[in-house]
Amino acid sequence: MRLCVLDLDGSVAAQPLFLDRRAAGAATFVEMRDLAPQLRLTGGRRAMEAFLGRLPPPGRDADMFFYGSGDFHHLTAGLLRRIDEPVTVIHLDNHPDWLTFPPTFNCGGWVSRALRLPHVRKVITIGPCSPDLAAPDLKGANLRALADGALEVYPWRHPPSRLLSARMSAASGWTGNTIRWHNVGGAAWESFLSDLPRRIPTRAVWITLDKDVFCEPDALTNWDQGEMSLVHALVLLRRIATRHRIVGMDVCGDYSPARFRDPWRRFLAFTDHDCRRVRAADHAVINARANAQLLRLMEDIFRERPE
Repeated sequence: MRLCVLDLDGSVAAQPLFLDRRAAGAATFVEMRDLAPQLRLTGGRRAMEAFLGRLPPPGRDADMFFYGSGDFHHLTAGLLRRIDEPVTVIHLDNHPDWLTFPPTFNCGGWVSRALRLPHVRKVITIGPCSPDLAAPDLKGANLRALADGALEVYPWRHPPSRLLSARMSAASGWTGNTIRWHNVGGAAWESFLSDLPRRIPTRAVWITLDKDVFCEPDALTNWDQGEMSLVHALVLLRRIATRHRIVGMDVCGDYSPARFRDPWRRFLAFTDHDCRRVRAADHAVINARANAQLLRLMEDIFRERPE
């Protein structure tokens, strides 16, 4: 496994474990702060191509990327372009990121962009609790993908969502004009883990994790946060690795102050971001601890995996 730290906002590049790996020649650091103003929250095609052009070429080994704030989560749609085989995306997040508009790379709609890639067979989103799941048809959710089974969403905890239109989809729990979500928190977690392998149609799996899926003891992010614990995520990753081949992973959700030059991104941040203030001493320690546990688990998984 190759470790790659993408320095977009300064939130991950100074973390001790990554610096140790860099000093040992076991990590690649890529400077990208100059691209961040064109990529944060949303980015055009030119900005995405510039981002992809900075990455080291794909190699024989799987890559694990750490790249800072969840404001950059749409970069996953670019990273998936580097995969050359059918793949299922396991998406851990407090938000579904399933919007169908605007037609840009943006952190609220990257799942729909990823599903356009011919080799992405399915996205399975796990853990959201956010209000994004309420009235999804009014908010521009990709309900077509949900109905077709190309997208499955398993909240940690969320009440049924009402729709304006009536449709049916057995996979999503959608009957008539109500989606009765298959919540996976609490007592349902173990049965969900047991059932998950049959939901994954490919041997290859890409993991994308936004730490806002975690409760606050395990992460501090730029967004409202969910209820999953880090331990739950570690167990999930280990289970997936026993039945499927993880071909790559990206991790975001570190906290960084959002400063915008243009009014549009400033408006998006004002309307979507959690406006709480986060002390640097808190987020630096908490997020670095979570990143370290995720990295060490993945290193163990790839060390144990037969060639």
